[in-house]
Amino acid sequence: MQHGAVSDPGMGRGQLEPADGDIVREQAVLFRLTDRLYRANGLGEIYDAALDAICDALGSSRASILRFDSHGVMSFVAWRSLSNEYREAVNGHTPWTPGEHDAEPIFVEDIRLSGESRQIIDTVLGEGIEALAFIPLATSRELIGKFMVYYPARHRFGDRERELALTIARQLGFAIERERAKTSATRLSALVESSDDAIIATDLDGIVTDWNSGAERLYGYGRKEMVGRPLMLLIPPDRQIEERQILVRIRNGEHVEHFETVRLRKDGSSIPISLTASPIADASGAIVGVSKIGRDISERLRAQEQRELLLREMDHRVKNLFAIARTIVNLSAPAAETPAALASTVSDRLGALARAHALTMLPSTGPSVQVATSLHALIAAILAPYRHGTDDQPRFAISGTDLPVPPAMITPLSLLLHEFATNAAKHGSLSAPDGSIEIACSNRDGKVSVQWREVGGPPPVATEDEGFGSRLIRAAANELGGVVRDWDPAGIVLEITIDSERFSV
Repeated sequence: MQHGAVSDPGMGRGQLEPADGDIVREQAVLFRLTDRLYRANGLGEIYDAALDAICDALGSSRASILRFDSHGVMSFVAWRSLSNEYREAVNGHTPWTPGEHDAEPIFVEDIRLSGESRQIIDTVLGEGIEALAFIPLATSRELIGKFMVYYPARHRFGDRERELALTIARQLGFAIERERAKTSATRLSALVESSDDAIIATDLDGIVTDWNSGAERLYGYGRKEMVGRPLMLLIPPDRQIEERQILVRIRNGEHVEHFETVRLRKDGSSIPISLTASPIADASGAIVGVSKIGRDISERLRAQEQRELLLREMDHRVKNLFAIARTIVNLSAPAAETPAALASTVSDRLGALARAHALTMLPSTGPSVQVATSLHALIAAILAPYRHGTDDQPRFAISGTDLPVPPAMITPLSLLLHEFATNAAKHGSLSAPDGSIEIACSNRDGKVSVQWREVGGPPPVATEDEGFGSRLIRAAANELGGVVRDWDPAGIVLEITIDSERFSV
């Protein structure tokens, strides 16, 4: 409707003072409205109370309440005696915008003189309405909608009716604002209570004023134990200056974001937290307290420590592997007759190491802990290339005690076993079609023994030459414990002896 679409000039406003009976009736209507709005449980009851008051106070059987929706469209939320067709036709029609301030009521005493479009006028008349009023609804901050009252004939809006309409609008706007605030507070309270984070409120002296369930779980104190007591109870003595510094910043209107610190539980244990602190202001904007959110970061710190440990372990392993590779190349080179032979020897030895270390890889899922491999599994991995002969029969057998092999023992033991297997393939039992190897493991008298016996191969030939294998065997004897060779005519026998204590590291 157009602003200024008011009374027919020929229809003067009544200037007579209202009768005493009318005043009593109007006051009774307003009293009932106030009482019902106070007792209302939800917007539905608020709208019903307001529509009853509008119809009773303004002498009409038709009224409606419309609110701006989330898209800024003025839509019907409650009504009396209006058809669906009419509501659909005029829904969204409004003389005001959502951001408008100081909206003035509009009283249309004859729709034919309103200046509206022919379509709107015909729609209103088609509903049996000739006069109507637009009364803005506002909260303390914004325009939120309007209520409307309709008459079947031209209607004179006296000063008393206008005042009543504005009084009802003020009460309705206040009730809607209060209900909205109550709903928001309830929702916020539910979010605070259901949060896994510890949410605490204190005054500017650090005295606890509120304490949620997350704080109970994190710190171990119940709400009744902490409300009214100083928050310093949670703060270690060497960190209490932090709290004083936070309060100074809050008084200055600052926020503290994701400050990592330590707090004390009720049982005296400490817990690392990430803390966020924000000022709490009253209606006038004055800062009256502090809101604090604490989040347990124990798991994150443990994961970070584990990552750092794994990175250090990776760095250590990589450096070790480069050192081993360099040693293998340096020791293999003098015995190699051609570059191709050197490449083949080095490749075989590195391949043996790779197979052995593959057994100690971290799992792709589950806890990130060092995985130990067993003695039998390590021997089988080194001998895997020689598993079957020409008749597809197994060429080695492993028996006896099986123990976890500590990570520090993987490399020297793998290189030693690989050297045994290489020599067997070149000169020993694995060089013959029917040859095989028997490996027996035992653990007695504080010693772990691995006995390597070759059978079915050519008689072993003792040599005084010290190649890479001999130097490796000597080095392993120093690192692992001892290695003994027996040149038995039936096949060479080698025995590795290691202190049992080395396997418990």
